Amino acid sequence: MSEAQSADAVLMIRPVRFQTNPLTAESNKFQAEAPVAPADTAQERALAEFEGLRAALEEAGVAVHVFDDTPEPHTPDSVFPNNWVSFHSDGTAVVYPMEAPNRRPERRRDVVEAFDRELGYRVDQVIDLSRHEDAGHFLEGTGSLVLDRSRHRAYACLSSRTHAGPLEEFARKLRYEVLSFEAVDGDGEPIYHTNVMMWVGEGMAAVCAESVRDPEQREALLAALAEGGRTVLELSLAQVMAFAGNMLELRARQGDRLLVMSDQARRSLTAEQLAAIEDYARIVSAPLDHIETSAGGSARCMLAAVHLPRR
Repeated sequence: MSEAQSADAVLMIRPVRFQTNPLTAESNKFQAEAPVAPADTAQERALAEFEGLRAALEEAGVAVHVFDDTPEPHTPDSVFPNNWVSFHSDGTAVVYPMEAPNRRPERRRDVVEAFDRELGYRVDQVIDLSRHEDAGHFLEGTGSLVLDRSRHRAYACLSSRTHAGPLEEFARKLRYEVLSFEAVDGDGEPIYHTNVMMWVGEGMAAVCAESVRDPEQREALLAALAEGGRTVLELSLAQVMAFAGNMLELRARQGDRLLVMSDQARRSLTAEQLAAIEDYARIVSAPLDHIETSAGGSARCMLAAVHLPRR
């Protein structure tokens, strides 16, 4: 069953003890060189950036469902809920296996249940893929997966955080076609999450094609993205490092199409890219420099799109 590509509501987790996570730095080159700020300063700056993005979304007409992180256990990356949960229009919530042990406690059943019991949505089933951690196999939500929900196609660049086993189970249980490939940065290192090198909207997508070195994989990826006449913007590796691949298309409650990004990502766009995007959607952006530098994720990572049916 296909669904609308863009949601008008998101889940955000307000950080309580935000810090650079040493357990994720090896595979996430976006944070590997990040300076370590004192704990109090790191939390204060991250919280200010969180509130800025939340306010920008609400002002644009997006419903933002905020839950506070818990002080214990310490989950320094809790601001990125899209890695542990995704919500789907048939009433399914999916919970995912995560590579870093100190990220696994981010998975919160109380948050999923609140959507069903308190927030006016319907959750008919929860598919829990976290048992794949026992075999050392991971699939970090819509970080590992970029979903073309309207065509039921999942894009996935394989890495230490994105493995075939849980990917195949996701595809089978949610009836998605998978297009997997290998993507690397300028040093030839695997890109840790698909959602930092590409995004997919209803009528526009962006991808760093040069990061996919295999010509057949690159051609297949570009052809799939362009299906149905969708406009495809090509990003450079430098733009990827500025988080131009880490965007999310949403829609306002009044129907306006929105594209959410960080200020850094917006600044990295060329004049031509910016004009094309502004013709397509209204840009919603906020400064996220500290979260980006310290944790290696940006605006899209902070948002779990809510596609659940309403009661």
